[in-house]
Amino acid sequence: MKTINRLSAQAVSRNVTPGLYSDGGGLYLQITKAGVKSWLFRYMRNGKARGMGLGPLHTITLAEARGKALNCRRQLLDGTDPLDEKIVKHAARKVDAAKKRTFSECAAAYIETHRAGWKNVKHAEQWENTLETYADPIFGALPVASVDTGLVMKVLEPIWATKSETASRLRGRIESILDWATVRGYRTGDNPARWKGHLDHLLPKRSKVQKVQHHPALPHSELPKFMKSLRALGGTAPMALEFLILTATRTSETLNVVWDEIDLEKRVWVIPAARMKAEREHRIPLSKKAMEILKVQLQDAEGDFVFPGRRDGAPMSNMAFLQLLKRMERTDITVHGFRSSFRDWVGETTNYPREVAEAALAHGIKDKAEAAYARGDLFTKRAKMMQEWDDYAD
Repeated sequence: MKTINRLSAQAVSRNVTPGLYSDGGGLYLQITKAGVKSWLFRYMRNGKARGMGLGPLHTITLAEARGKALNCRRQLLDGTDPLDEKIVKHAARKVDAAKKRTFSECAAAYIETHRAGWKNVKHAEQWENTLETYADPIFGALPVASVDTGLVMKVLEPIWATKSETASRLRGRIESILDWATVRGYRTGDNPARWKGHLDHLLPKRSKVQKVQHHPALPHSELPKFMKSLRALGGTAPMALEFLILTATRTSETLNVVWDEIDLEKRVWVIPAARMKAEREHRIPLSKKAMEILKVQLQDAEGDFVFPGRRDGAPMSNMAFLQLLKRMERTDITVHGFRSSFRDWVGETTNYPREVAEAALAHGIKDKAEAAYARGDLFTKRAKMMQEWDDYAD
């Protein structure tokens, strides 16, 4: 009786009965209850029975399976466990494949990982757009491990002086993605996109090349006249814009205000950190006119948003103010510029200290030593100042 090569190709093809069928030398044909046929090599190692798959019958022929089994027996003779060797090789292939992950693949994975934690939906879009526009054409398709200083400079240098803010944000995004890739084991070594002690020796500081772009603002002396025209229009959008002006807030902060943020009894609006640019909670004292606007909106309130949009459960579009200014034939100014109008009014017509005005605008204190001592938010002083701003606007 044969001890090896017991099976025939015809028998292997015709057999459909579930079970294990020995070909000898540790090689078995395995047929599952579902009728799936595959090859199995079984052996003893250090007194323990082990088995490893050699592949399905539809891919591996009888002759090929015998060749694989022979290689396994030779490994055992050399003192190598074939299953352990297979696991090691598989792991090595995974590591090798991981190291070949492209920068674009790592960027997509990074964005997807952090998407839920970003407070603004558009944040992810901005990451994707800047990387796709500037980084991908240079090294997007290259293995992330091969991105070096020369490639990073090739991306940044053409736009560093002409689009300094975009270039600076792009550099930070590339740095974050490369850091992520390093932690995940896709690359090693220093980060070629880091600024301090590296790119700061190759590129000039932003302050040296950046052209400061000011948002066109309404002179504060014209504010009373503008407010009179705004109030004459009536409707949700004009009231929302007036509320923005009286609170000196940003467009997104006003459009997305919900009733849970408003305390009508204490006359305070608390914007949570997740909605603030500086990611710090911001308390805003509400002036008399701001309170009147809220009370009008409360009369017909149906959803969460103080200034609801046309679609149920959604705020007004961020284009609403732009369209409103166009309707008022005031395309010479911007909504964001009203914060400048407020700041100029404080500086030119009042005696309030700079830090009170900056606190009203939710600006962080750049001087670290000064910031360390600035514990409060100067709410009481700001409440008085915002009422004076309300009176001035009226």
